[in-house]
Amino acid sequence: MPRSGEEARRRLQQAALDLYRERGFDRTTTAEIAARAGVTERTFFRHFPDKREVLFGGEADLRAALTQAVADAPDGLPPLDVLLRAFRGAARILEENRPFSEPRLAVIAATPALRERELAKHASLTAALGEALRQRGVDARRADLAAQTGWATFQHAAEVWIEDPSRSLDTHLSEAFADLRALSAEAGR
Repeated sequence: MPRSGEEARRRLQQAALDLYRERGFDRTTTAEIAARAGVTERTFFRHFPDKREVLFGGEADLRAALTQAVADAPDGLPPLDVLLRAFRGAARILEENRPFSEPRLAVIAATPALRERELAKHASLTAALGEALRQRGVDARRADLAAQTGWATFQHAAEVWIEDPSRSLDTHLSEAFADLRALSAEAGR
């Protein structure tokens, strides 16, 4: 049996991911996940409200980290620069969790219900980022556009990083935001 709550959580996440990859999300039960992790099903539900959340459990921490980074950014930075700074902090978390992140994305891509859940989580994160920018004094229209555009750029960089891990996610982020700025400059011509 795992000795700590964090260890049990990690084991449950890994067991779920392994089972989802082996059998598919729909054919895996919480009881099977718990058994594979060496814990009771009750322990599973102490950590996760349902079997989907095993793959999305870090969303609240990510939201908190991103919105705090937006709040802590130096005054005077344009909204996209504020977001890039925030995403760089999140990039470190993703890089540390790459062994989980990469197969997690494959499971989500193969499961319509999980893709829907991911879209809902992304919408929630985007709304939180927009609100954090508004709290910095960015007008609502620009804050929402920056949050949506910034999140899409972050997602793009993360996908490229999964395909090309030879370079850091931070490098992919810098390139994606540079590409976004270049596209915006071209649109103004």
